[in-house]
Amino acid sequence: MAAARVLPPPADPPPPPPAPASDPQSRRDASDPSIRALFLRAVDPSRPSSWSAAVADLLSAGDPAAALAAFAAALRANPAALRPALPPALRAAAAATSLAAGRQLHLLALRSGLFPSDAYSASALLHMYHHCSRPLDARKAFDEIPAPNPVIVTSMVSGCVRNNLVYPALAIFRSMVAADSAGVVDEAAALVALTASARIPDRGITGGIHALAVKIGLDGYAGVANTMLDAYAKGGNRDLGAARKLFDMMEKDVVSWNTMIALYAQNGLSAEALGLYSKMLNVGGGIRCNAVTLSAVLLACAHAGAIQTGKRIHNQVVRMGLEDNVYVGTSVVDMYCKCGRVELARKAFQKIKEKNILSWSAMIAGYGMHGHGQEALEVFSEMRRSGLKPNYITFISVLAACSHAGLLNEGRYWYNTMKREFGIEPGVEHYGCMVDLLGRAGCLDEAYSLIKEMKVKPDAAMWGALLSACRIHKNVELAEISAKRLFELDATNSGYYVLLSNIYAEAGMWKDVERMRVLVKTRGIEKPPGYSSVELKGKTHLFYVGDKSHPQHKEIYAYLEKLLERMQEAGYIPNTGSVLHDLDEEEKESMLRIHSEKLAVAFALMNSVEGSVIHVIKNLRVCTDCHTAIKVITKVTNRVIVVRDIQRFHHFKDGLCSCGDYW
Repeated sequence: MAAARVLPPPADPPPPPPAPASDPQSRRDASDPSIRALFLRAVDPSRPSSWSAAVADLLSAGDPAAALAAFAAALRANPAALRPALPPALRAAAAATSLAAGRQLHLLALRSGLFPSDAYSASALLHMYHHCSRPLDARKAFDEIPAPNPVIVTSMVSGCVRNNLVYPALAIFRSMVAADSAGVVDEAAALVALTASARIPDRGITGGIHALAVKIGLDGYAGVANTMLDAYAKGGNRDLGAARKLFDMMEKDVVSWNTMIALYAQNGLSAEALGLYSKMLNVGGGIRCNAVTLSAVLLACAHAGAIQTGKRIHNQVVRMGLEDNVYVGTSVVDMYCKCGRVELARKAFQKIKEKNILSWSAMIAGYGMHGHGQEALEVFSEMRRSGLKPNYITFISVLAACSHAGLLNEGRYWYNTMKREFGIEPGVEHYGCMVDLLGRAGCLDEAYSLIKEMKVKPDAAMWGALLSACRIHKNVELAEISAKRLFELDATNSGYYVLLSNIYAEAGMWKDVERMRVLVKTRGIEKPPGYSSVELKGKTHLFYVGDKSHPQHKEIYAYLEKLLERMQEAGYIPNTGSVLHDLDEEEKESMLRIHSEKLAVAFALMNSVEGSVIHVIKNLRVCTDCHTAIKVITKVTNRVIVVRDIQRFHHFKDGLCSCGDYW
């Protein structure tokens, strides 16, 4: 705004800024009878503070255009109202994202001398530019302030964070600390600095701010400590250990408990999240769980597939009268979907009074992940009839549902409609769904062409979908192309090496299988141990391949032997194609029968109520032989088995699987 300084001072005060023209309220001004009547009743024209309160109250009521109109009336009635009314007027321009009004107010501040001398006006000016997405203008204004106080610096740092300029935000904070030995750092400044540090990979920055907070006595403030928890867990190396250490030392309130539980849940540490929730319930001191707590715990249950625990949390939701709460209700829907009980998810969905786009998307995605594509599209139709417009996330759910159910024509239609009617450009997730859908249908060349022609850079998930399709359709040439890209994008992911090795094995290309084994070894890649889990009577039982650590392992292996005899009588033939070729057939079959999926299923069959649905969680992709075996098990035992692996849900019943043998 240096150009504004060279303008000659006007003979008369500049006209007050107009209200944003795009807002229907913009037609209000001081001559509006309703505005004038309000002022006559509520404003003392002789008192500048009265005008300031009127502008601030209108802004607080969510009417920034009326607030700007009130500011205009204030200047006409009493020019002395400029000083107290300018800061709320600038914030009104920010709320309306009216850069034109904000610039006029900036000029008014310059000509009156309120900028840069008045700290409140200066802070509000920076706030306005940042909210209007003009961080460079905010920086120019900030640099004109000779000695910014903590309020001004905090406003600048906060604005930078708002515009995702986290490094400049931290640089300003650092310069403030260096300039005055941290004497100007207050609680608000520490909060925004920690918010910035949570967004960057440098772990040491959060630690530095923590040390500063301790030094100047801010670590005792609940807001600072809670934000620090979040920064430790999200910034740098996601140092949950440091976050937990801080949590254990701090004075905790419900926000502290919620933050730590949510951090565990969001990072897939469900057992830790659920354990901390139990501890919270027993801590006393008047701390009680709320909607945020329950949403975080439900997320933990969803990740773990802990249906029994999830049901107990749902009962707590009902007791607290939160079943119709859109945020908690959506968490219940998500939990039931990811625990394999989509019918309970639908009932919970119906209880939500005012569904938002996330609620609808969660229900669509839930049906989709279970292979119920038509039901997902029916919910999508309901959403559109309700008047809600689908967004980027909704179409990911829709296309994923079409992919899981193999609805090729519907998927193509909605992919094109998304762009044509809703103006949503496809992102990498939408392309990934289409590649998976085309691959399932055997249209591998079309899928490969889509990857080559897409506007965004393909990610590992997309090439992984194509590689999986190559396994199903036995296309070794395209599998090698896909794997080459995957090794460039995610060279340490063992799953891609295993998948390509299995493709070679099924094609009888044993030299290439050995080559892949050597490549994995020379690159030092370790395959994460595969495991399967079953929840029974509220307790989760974990099984690894060949596991003998379970208290019932002798009974499990004995039961499994008898079960295998019945399966073979029903026509089960072990799929030994991908097992090491230098073993004889008996050894290969022996290796397959001790896979974690089979152990988990055998344990569940032994210990569950006859006729109940068995739920198994697999941390990796379920292997081909186990998939075949479980289909046969459902046929000979007349049981329903639901398996959630890293790809999707498999509903096994009467010798068939809902995935149609494509996963």
